[in-house]
Amino acid sequence: MISKCPTCNNQVKSDNKHLPFCSERCRLIDLGDWLAGNYSVVEQDHPETWIESENSDTRH
Repeated sequence: MISKCPTCNNQVKSDNKHLPFCSERCRLIDLGDWLAGNYSVVEQDHPETWIESENSDTRH
């Protein structure tokens, strides 16, 4: 199986020890981007999953 490196888009074979990256360099570039805050995981808020507490007091 061959995939593409998420950093440089070079082809990566399934036996590559740096998978999913093509090299240690690309792996470290990606790690640096995470540490610098260039990536983020966004949690979507779905109203249909909200559970209203039985003891919640909506009066102010």
